[in-house]
Amino acid sequence: MKTNKKKIFNDPVYGFITIPHPLIHDLIEHPWFQRLRRIRQLGLGHMVYPGALHTRFHHALGALHLTTQSIESLRSKNIEITPDEALALEIAILLHDIGHRPFSHALEHSLISGINHEKVSLLFMEKLNLEFNGQLSLAIEIFKGTYPKKFLHQMISSQLDMDRLDYLNRDSFYTGVLEGTIGAQRIIKMLDVHNDRLVVEEKGVYSIEKFILARRLMYWQVYLHKTVLAAEQLLVNILVRAKELIGKGENLFATEPLLYFLKNNVVANDLNNQPELLEKYANLDDYDVFTSIKVWANHSDIVLSRLCKGMVNRKLYKIRLRKDPITTNDLTQYQEKAMSLFGINNHDSTYFAFSGSISNSAYDPTGEPIQILYRDGSLVELSAASDQMDVAVLSSPIQKHYICALQELIDER
Repeated sequence: MKTNKKKIFNDPVYGFITIPHPLIHDLIEHPWFQRLRRIRQLGLGHMVYPGALHTRFHHALGALHLTTQSIESLRSKNIEITPDEALALEIAILLHDIGHRPFSHALEHSLISGINHEKVSLLFMEKLNLEFNGQLSLAIEIFKGTYPKKFLHQMISSQLDMDRLDYLNRDSFYTGVLEGTIGAQRIIKMLDVHNDRLVVEEKGVYSIEKFILARRLMYWQVYLHKTVLAAEQLLVNILVRAKELIGKGENLFATEPLLYFLKNNVVANDLNNQPELLEKYANLDDYDVFTSIKVWANHSDIVLSRLCKGMVNRKLYKIRLRKDPITTNDLTQYQEKAMSLFGINNHDSTYFAFSGSISNSAYDPTGEPIQILYRDGSLVELSAASDQMDVAVLSSPIQKHYICALQELIDER
């Protein structure tokens, strides 16, 4: 029985997306990739922007679509990309986020320590390569940056990659934050390759300036929005408390995949040395975490129940941002109030009032910079080529410090 693998997805951002190869179709159909339907792209961003319910599945398909367009654009400029390289590049971008934890970046370091989602994605790709009889070998080389054509890796992971081009437009669309909208099609048409490096043609410099500005604005308005930050910190503390209670022998309810990672201190080497852990990880998604939180809201532990009720009913931490670091004295008043109000000890009060910091850097000219290619063949780094706005200023990281505390602990001013 023959199966038609020339599928088309109707995407609200780009319109119709065509699956370019039968192998891409089979990878999309794989349960590990289908799991991305159950991982929200913006984690808890919907707590601020109700429309932000799109998933990593959406994003992966969008990044695939832009990559296919980029390949066609570069080929039109006589840049050699063989059919095998094109397929491998498309596989690599499709699977670049397959290793994401539940709620995306919010739990990046909570359930497994010492490993980021990119490295977990690589482990998934290597396992899939065995299942697909070595057909992902070239994609893995490109993903790791070990393939001789370095510009192919830059299309997946750089300061101007297909990942960023998609998530800015997609996140802008679903949140309604129009400042994040960029001219992805224009940027793709302006891409070129010089000395095996991805560059931007001179006439595309203004589109890149807009891209950098959009990134900066999206970080402050969406990704690092103070209420989103408060929600993410609440989620992290819920899982820390659950893990603490289980460590003390508490018989805590959780779905089977989540319970395993709460009971066991899994580190990076465990995923490498114990292949069965990858399957357990593949069964873990947003649904496991939130289902457990709903049950924990009625737990006898006042800390866990209070935090979980806050998450379920959107009674989040109040958060205050400022430029100066937070001192011990700044926190003491809130923690003492928590101890008095809830009858808890000093350790438990740290779940109800704590501090931290965030930083935002939209572009790093000291890393692998974005290069502008002029007609005479010269290359100029973006911040030096820009004449309409000071990209160097946008490149400077801005750090903000914050206090988070339960709403009843912070008096409104």
